[in-house]
This record gives sequence, C-alpha cells and structure tokens, in this order.
Amino acid sequence: MATLSQIARMAGVSVSVASRVLNEDPKLRTRPDTRDRVLRAARDLNYTANYAGRALRLARSRTLALIIPDVSSPLFADLLSGATAAAEAEEYTLLIGRSNAITAGSDTVRRLVGEGRVDGFLLQRTDDLSDQALESLVANDARIVLVTSRTPGRRGSVVMDDVAGARLATEHLVSLGHTKVALIGGVPHSDIARRREQGYALALHEAGLRRRECWVRRLGYSPEAAAAAAESLVTSEPRPTGLVVANVNGAIGALTALRRLGLDVPGDISVVAYHDEWVAEHTWPPLTTVKMPYYEVGVQAVKSLLAQLSGSPPQDVVVREPAPVLVLRSSTAPPPAKRQV
Repeated sequence: MATLSQIARMAGVSVSVASRVLNEDPKLRTRPDTRDRVLRAARDLNYTANYAGRALRLARSRTLALIIPDVSSPLFADLLSGATAAAEAEEYTLLIGRSNAITAGSDTVRRLVGEGRVDGFLLQRTDDLSDQALESLVANDARIVLVTSRTPGRRGSVVMDDVAGARLATEHLVSLGHTKVALIGGVPHSDIARRREQGYALALHEAGLRRRECWVRRLGYSPEAAAAAAESLVTSEPRPTGLVVANVNGAIGALTALRRLGLDVPGDISVVAYHDEWVAEHTWPPLTTVKMPYYEVGVQAVKSLLAQLSGSPPQDVVVREPAPVLVLRSSTAPPPAKRQV
C-alpha cells in the first residue's frame, strides 16, 4: 500500500503538505496546482486514506444515522436513496434505524454520541414523540436534523411543502366537480398534520367551498387508523363524495374499509393520497397520489447536518423544488351526480 512519503515524493511536496491536502485541512493555504499534484499522485499510487486515524484526529466517526418510523416501508425508499447519495458524496457512512428505538427511558442517542460512534442524526420521528420527549432523550451536544417535522428550539429541520401538496390533492377533487370533500389526516398535535390540513382548507376556501369540521378526521396515518376514519366518514350524514388521505399508507387502509362496506371507488367515492410509492400503483383501484420530493429531502437533510458539524447554526429548510406532482390513476372520478347517464 502506498505511503504518504511516496505521494509527497511523487508530488514534489513535504509529507506534511501531502497529509494536509489528503485530509482536507481547511486551514491549509496552498496553490491549486500543488493540491492537484498531490491528489493525482494519490490516485496514481492507489492510496487509501487511514480513516480510523483521521476520525481520531478530527474527533469524527464519519458516520451518520438516519432514523425512520418503519425501515420496511416503501414510503421511505426515496428518502433513503437521497440521504445515502449525499452522504457517500462526502465520504460518510449512513446507518439506518427505527424511530421506536427512541422512546421514553431510551439512551440510544446519548450512548451513540457519547461513544463517538455517530457524528449526527437525521430523525423522522413518530407522531407520538412530542417535542418535550425528544429533547429529554437526546444529548445536549447531539447534532440532529429533523426530517419532515419541526420542533421549537435549536434543532434544525428539513420539511416538504406540505401545504402545497395537500392543496394540490384537494384541488384535484374540486376540479372533478366534488363539493363534498373530506380529509383523513394525522394526529392533532403533529406539525406535519397541521400543515397538510392547512393545504386542504386553503384549496376549499379558494374554491368557495365550506370546510366542514364533521368531514375531518385526525386519527393518524396508519392503515388501521385511516380505515377507521374512512368508515366513520361514509357511515355518517352528510356523506362526502371525495376523500383526501394525507398519507399513502393510510389511503391503502381507507380503500380496504370502503371495499368492506361495499362502496365502489371511484364510482361512489373518490380517493386521492398524499405521497406516492410503488404500492399505490398496485392497489385496487390504483391510487391517484401527489408525489412529494422525498429524495431531495434526503439530500438536503444530509447537507444541513454536515453544515452543523462544520460549525454552522441549525437551519429550518423547506424543500419546494421539485414541486408536488399529481399522479393520476384510477381512484378518482367526477362525483356520481356530475356524471353523464
């Protein structure tokens, strides 16, 4: 294996300069052509950096952790892909874990930070983890970027434009002629759920439609919770003709409940889901969805975390590009009264 001495000799520099170039020392002042010679020599000699030694010098493990609610859910595939690509581009390793590892009494975050095994965390928390509980569980000096949610205080965050996404889903049903549009949303204390409900209400207001509290359910995003919400909506009067389900996994549960009740989708009631994943194409009927920029959220979350590790203050970022996109499938149609007989 090539040594620093060999690289320095080939590049015509001192061992110290070669080492500082290869370790990306931000305080090093050297000419661009000198840096290029060192990097070219390292490539030509197939030099492999000693990352363990670098980690000791920098007090860094060059490892990040992405913690999500369900590692088996297809919903998080784009998020994981974006975060992995951004981490690898900066020569970081990304570990994956489940949010239920961070529960009352858990010392997971404190231990990983204290032992120097992880430099920072990307956390998509579960709805039942409150702001106060989060702060009580993490080490004071832990670098954390919240993904898709926010918390007051000094933690950074990267979120999607939830208002725009839910607004687009609602506008789609309104454009088809639906005037009785209900929302199956998240739990009341969730900042994500509040933003999506805001988008739903905004679309109705702009269309001149009244938002009915009796057509809003705040039970959560699980298939079971959304199924219960759908059943309560369609078995009460007045019955909506369109459902905006603020999570695609929940929409799958809603479809199951509607089928169990003997309702035709979209013949009797239309369903549009927030988020898109491959499963949405294989439900019956295939789900109309709003695709959100999860890949870009993963990329930006890693960049924000690395900026914190370099000394920048935490930032709250909203990913607006690419904008939400409506993916038309077979679960939406004009309401029965609007169809030609």
